[in-house]
Amino acid sequence: MSNNSQLSARQRIDALLDESSFVEVGAYVTARSTDFNLSDKETPADGVITGYGVIDTNLVFVYSQDASVMNGSIGEMHAKKIANIYDMAVKMGAPVIGLIDCAGLRLQESVDALNGFASIYAKQVMASGVIPQITAVFGSCGGGAAVIPGLSDFTYMTKEEAKLFVNAPNVLDGNHVSKLDTASAEYQSANSGNVDGVFETETEVLGQIRQLVSVLPANNETDLSYSDCEDDLNRVVNVEGYVSDAKSLLITISDNQAFIETKKDYAKDMVTGFVRFNGTTVGCVANQGTEGGDVLSVKGAYKAAEFVSFCDAFEIPVLTVTNVKGYKATVEEEAGMAKAVAAMTAAFAGATVPKVNLITGEAFGSAYTAMNSKGIGADIEYAWPKAKISMMDPEAAVKIMYADEIAAADDKNALIAEKKKVFAEEQASAMTAAKRGIVDDIIVPDATRKRLVAAFEMLYTKCEEKPAKKHGSK
Repeated sequence: MSNNSQLSARQRIDALLDESSFVEVGAYVTARSTDFNLSDKETPADGVITGYGVIDTNLVFVYSQDASVMNGSIGEMHAKKIANIYDMAVKMGAPVIGLIDCAGLRLQESVDALNGFASIYAKQVMASGVIPQITAVFGSCGGGAAVIPGLSDFTYMTKEEAKLFVNAPNVLDGNHVSKLDTASAEYQSANSGNVDGVFETETEVLGQIRQLVSVLPANNETDLSYSDCEDDLNRVVNVEGYVSDAKSLLITISDNQAFIETKKDYAKDMVTGFVRFNGTTVGCVANQGTEGGDVLSVKGAYKAAEFVSFCDAFEIPVLTVTNVKGYKATVEEEAGMAKAVAAMTAAFAGATVPKVNLITGEAFGSAYTAMNSKGIGADIEYAWPKAKISMMDPEAAVKIMYADEIAAADDKNALIAEKKKVFAEEQASAMTAAKRGIVDDIIVPDATRKRLVAAFEMLYTKCEEKPAKKHGSK
């Protein structure tokens, strides 16, 4: 166990699963290698406890690395145990949860350990899109081991003890851990896009995983994640003031006001996470105006794209809340913007799950079209009455369209105001879009929950076939 860890490998499993539900698999496996006097060392369970159990009656498979055994390093048999758990999980159609506390590659086993890394990677790739994969980092997760959470769907870390890195901070040119700890949970959560949440204690992490499992389908074919809804489906919601605060909006309209956010510290301008409507899990993507989300960023677009791809793989309906006026305009952003937005667009357009878009504020230009607009495949598009839908901001449009008239006008501001009012009414209103069939209905904010619940209920039996292909190239 890591020096500062609170729980042992076994205790972590017991805290994660329902009481007395864990069944160990491979308890008697030990290291097979005899090189470097390895046979003289005791390696109980070869440093990883593997097996299965239940979380709120949902079957899950779990492995928990034991840092007290060769620092939790991955060797040949250690890797085989994890690979075996993956094989069982795919057959049973149940999630895999990895509790990581690992020093990386077991040096005494060299190429056998390397091949073990590769076998775990291969099992993860084969399981991707078939069963959910969740990892929690409680101690060290470095070198090749860092690829494991990278291949998982969701990753959580403890704030102080957990370290996630490919290269240790001290080996990075010009860096030192005292200057910038690139392995820290704080850094990884904010910069890598690989961490969904950071918590103070291991118990909090395990509790979050339990909550996440309760809303996720067990696999890509069988959804056992429904729950009875005790919340009023027609509940009036006071959300008109949340045009720029999509997170508060999602919390308010969800069943029992519950929202599980993913990658909460990464690309805060784009909010992703899960809500329930009438007991059904719905994935949400939203522009967070309070965090600069009224414009699309590179990280925000990639964050949305990855989340939508997960939802589509597991038949989870998608809701978007749109309030965007364009793209983030910096030199750094420009280098990757087109590629990132293309990835997001491809994810939305390619998804065959039920898709609903709600426009709460501004919806300008191609940034709006990329946010799950009707044009790229949203099944239903709603707008609040004060929403603005246009190619660009009315004032900016007027200044371009009437440049000559404005230049010659005695009172330029008055002319701009006059033209802006006309443009806003005729070309930039929710009603204008509704008359063209781009918006399906204009709904009052108070009725948002009721109308979204009804929309997803209607879309429950959606079946859409895409052109036959192995996969897209983007």
